[in-house]
Amino acid sequence: MAKKKKTAKVKITPAKGRPMLSWVGKRPLRVIPAFPAQHVETYDPIRDLQADKPTDIWKDWPDAYPKGGLLFHGDNKEVLSHLLANGFRGKVDLIYIDPPFDSGADYVRRVELRGIKGTAKIDGEGYTLGEQIQYTDIWANDNYLQFMYERILLLRELLAEQATVWLHCDYHKSHYLKCLCDEVFSPIGFVEEVVWKRSAPRGNVIKGLSVAHDSILVYSKGSDPTWHPPFLKYSQEYKARFTQADPDGRLYTTDNLISPNPDRPNLDYVWKGVRKVWRVTKEKMRELERKGRLVHTSGGVARYKRYLDELEGQPLTTLWDDIPPINSQAAERVNYPTQKPERLIERMVVTASDPGDTVLDCFVGCGTTAAVAQKLGRYWIACDINRGAIQTTAKRLQNIITEQAESTRQGRLKGIQSGNNVAPGTAQYAFTVWRVNDYNLNIQHIEAVNLACEYIGIDQTRSDVFFDGTLGKKLVKIIPFNHPLTPLDLEELKKELDARPDEDRDITLICLGMELAAQSWIEDWNRHRKGGAPNHIDVIELCTDPKYAGFIKHDPATAKISIKRAKGKIKVEIKNFISPTIVKRLDMEHSLFKAKVTDWRSMVDCVMIDTAYDGNVFNVVLSDVPEKKTDLVSGNYDLSFPDSKSTVAVKIIDMLGEEVLVTKEV
Repeated sequence: MAKKKKTAKVKITPAKGRPMLSWVGKRPLRVIPAFPAQHVETYDPIRDLQADKPTDIWKDWPDAYPKGGLLFHGDNKEVLSHLLANGFRGKVDLIYIDPPFDSGADYVRRVELRGIKGTAKIDGEGYTLGEQIQYTDIWANDNYLQFMYERILLLRELLAEQATVWLHCDYHKSHYLKCLCDEVFSPIGFVEEVVWKRSAPRGNVIKGLSVAHDSILVYSKGSDPTWHPPFLKYSQEYKARFTQADPDGRLYTTDNLISPNPDRPNLDYVWKGVRKVWRVTKEKMRELERKGRLVHTSGGVARYKRYLDELEGQPLTTLWDDIPPINSQAAERVNYPTQKPERLIERMVVTASDPGDTVLDCFVGCGTTAAVAQKLGRYWIACDINRGAIQTTAKRLQNIITEQAESTRQGRLKGIQSGNNVAPGTAQYAFTVWRVNDYNLNIQHIEAVNLACEYIGIDQTRSDVFFDGTLGKKLVKIIPFNHPLTPLDLEELKKELDARPDEDRDITLICLGMELAAQSWIEDWNRHRKGGAPNHIDVIELCTDPKYAGFIKHDPATAKISIKRAKGKIKVEIKNFISPTIVKRLDMEHSLFKAKVTDWRSMVDCVMIDTAYDGNVFNVVLSDVPEKKTDLVSGNYDLSFPDSKSTVAVKIIDMLGEEVLVTKEV
């Protein structure tokens, strides 16, 4: 029986809110392709603890994924589409995103190629080559709005009814983003605008004033979102308001009982000779008097007596001025330029979700949202286009889970505070890493076949030893991805068809690349099948066929390096380096990317050398890390070297965080 395929296209509900913002090139997002995900890595150090978790907590978890955290490497537009097509529509309980602000900032981790000074033009506005490889904050306004519009539409589709999305921004684009969210969620979906006051103002000045805050826009999908903000500890300034005391020493302050709304006839009455429109009814006023909760001013106006020891804490407001940014001494610092403090994310997660809820961040950066969700007993989904961000996040989560697992074994894992409730410890002790539309195809052929079938929508046929499935009425054969389509592959196809004289269906071949000789072979074959003869052959070349949007193969970075002994020194010369991933990113969707890298060093972040590599631990003897983004690595190195033989290892890390290791015994 043919395997039922998942939806190849994801439908997106139109935005119908008002007002509707307009910009050059605005395009609605109706239907987008859903690329498959390739499983890259699993971190599951203590399987028995994961197995001990109650199974009912995973009852809504899609079958397509293992039970645990999900970390995706890929463009978040493609990742979000993939999640929608694989069971997460309407199942995410909280989304936090910290997207590019369009601030003109120059973030190193946003992957700008080194030493590039040329420019390319698009829509009349200038960009420096490579700026959008990792969403650097230098955008043309129209492109930025389209970028954010599409992602907000996708995020809305993933939200559960009771869920909220928290969008972190600053003054550069907050007004535009609020209009976008009003359009996507409608104005009634607006919940709050939180102002986060940074203790350290930023360097840029607007009309003489240093910028000291960011904005966080909060929108909900439904009318009754999860909402239980925590109470804060009292500040000394707040405590100072409680200046009066009862004879027993209980501190209190007094609150106004006069209504701000004069049009309340049922609250218009005389109390102790004073006529006002009060906040409470006369019966309630009498009750407060019996309980000793009223005091009167010299003019006879009643005020409410509020005791300090009765309050749960200072109510949370929309001004968050008690959370400083990450500083150089912070224990949680991971040297990521846009890193946000865990306390900031923790407050959002506690306010708008419960333990066991699912939290998503599709601009995860250094992994703070996933880290907080893991610590607070939430399930999490995270993604980033930057490989270095994925590496940083994975390492951070590994450390947290290892510590949690050890604490659980020793009975030390504390309950998790959520609002006013305490819940049991962590939600999961494992996570998996996935790659979307950037595939490492140095894998078993069967896995490559599964990826291609899911991507194209082929119905696999397990019973056929030659053909992999059907596409409509055509038979499908997937050529192994370790080589292009060749005449030898076609001769094998001819032999198979000769053995099936009654087979009258046409053939579709799936491949990555095709030799010219194979193209000529197919043209001759099809020429003899004009007039309705069976077994016409067509080809889907996954990297170039426009119908399938470019099935991206992950080609690892490679380097050509000379390592030799000369005059008592070790001479290392990097002759060439190529990162196919960076080249593809430079040639992606827009004319902006149609540019060539003329110096391989612009793709390299740093070079490290170990002159006595033991095959396990890389000990850095030389590190070439340029100080400025306009500087390049040297590429030529002379190192001291002992007389005995040893293995020299050269590690090159590119601007996307991919590593190449070359070794040689000299």
